[in-house]
Amino acid sequence: QVQLVESGGGSVQAGGSLRVSCQASSEFAVRASCMAWFRQAPGKAREGIASIDADFVTEYAESVKGRFTISKDSAKNLLYLQMTSLKSEDTARYYCATRRGMTCNFALTWYHYWGQGTQVTVSS
Repeated sequence: QVQLVESGGGSVQAGGSLRVSCQASSEFAVRASCMAWFRQAPGKAREGIASIDADFVTEYAESVKGRFTISKDSAKNLLYLQMTSLKSEDTARYYCATRRGMTCNFALTWYHYWGQGTQVTVSS
């Protein structure tokens, strides 16, 4: 079982930056598994926005490409999402997730472990 705890959410003005973090209970999950960030806005489906696999290969949704950066620190069991040039449409609850596997995909059903999420609110 892997526990994931997100932190770092908050309120920011449009155009600003924010970094959210995810503390994992398992070093193996961060080092050798796929980890990803998802988000869910009110009334919308949860969507995958960034992933990083065991070889540090990253993927981004088109909506965040060029603005968000996913990274991980295996020594600290931490996953990060650096968000810049934030827009009001980035307002959502952000979740980290991991799966029992090395490769990544944005399909929700691929992921076995989820955090509780952290709220990000962008005001225009």
